[in-house]
Amino acid sequence: MPSPSQRPARLGLPDLGVGLGLRIPHYPHVFEQKPVCDWFEVISENFMVEGGRPLDNLDRALADYRVVQHGVSLSIGSASPLDWGYLKKLKALTRHTQTPWLSDHLCWSGSDCTNLHDLLPLPYTEEVVRYVAERARIVQDFLELPFALENVSSYLTYTSSRMSEWDFVRAVAEEADVGLLLDVNNIYVSAENHGFEPRTYIEAMPHERVVQIHLAGHTRFERYIIDTHSGPVIDDVWSLYELAIERVGPVSTLIEWDDEIPSFDEVHAEARKAAAIRARVAAGAAQAAPPRAVQSGAA
Repeated sequence: MPSPSQRPARLGLPDLGVGLGLRIPHYPHVFEQKPVCDWFEVISENFMVEGGRPLDNLDRALADYRVVQHGVSLSIGSASPLDWGYLKKLKALTRHTQTPWLSDHLCWSGSDCTNLHDLLPLPYTEEVVRYVAERARIVQDFLELPFALENVSSYLTYTSSRMSEWDFVRAVAEEADVGLLLDVNNIYVSAENHGFEPRTYIEAMPHERVVQIHLAGHTRFERYIIDTHSGPVIDDVWSLYELAIERVGPVSTLIEWDDEIPSFDEVHAEARKAAAIRARVAAGAAQAAPPRAVQSGAA
């Protein structure tokens, strides 16, 4: 494994450490107690408003913490044209938050002004790669910010697909020249649902493009597991996260918990687990790195 100094830069973006999703049940604790947290992620659509309490709360967070935006409604793979009204509001919010990058999902979620309120997978074909990559380039150029796409969990596949999911994700990112938000839990969920090896997926990613990682819990049903963002991260996902950090290097990591949300301290404990894994991987990399040559010569 290359040492941290030998790894290519991740699109020039910083490693912010381990953050949490900023959620309403935790507002009183965060705003009053000001707990130590490397950063918070916010859902862009919750704050794309003219004013009022949402922006007041956002400003309270910005006063004490770095905030990164994450979106759920771009629908980059939709057959409908890009929504320029939405993008203008989104760009205005990025100027307000000073987010270092912006992310959304590699999916489609509606068409013809109908939002299905779900993150639906795309057919894995060269044609879709070119289509999505062009739209992603347009979005990144318009926002004037580094843009990252997140792999989604899925519960169905298309008979028209001609590529693996990991080859599709890689191809879109490289053709669009954008970053990746690697959701490790989504990889695990899709691997369980479709019967592939999740480690193959992580190994196949363009590691230099991974600018952020998501971790979350999920719910197992009789036939499928669903990405519910409820409950703690399971051991198998922690193991995949450790592999991802070994391959990618230290990268901004986010704990998501969006259903049956427990106390802030319980969610924060998940962040501490991620931080411990990062530290362990870094220590192992330092031990494995060859010693620096000592330059000889007259003093």
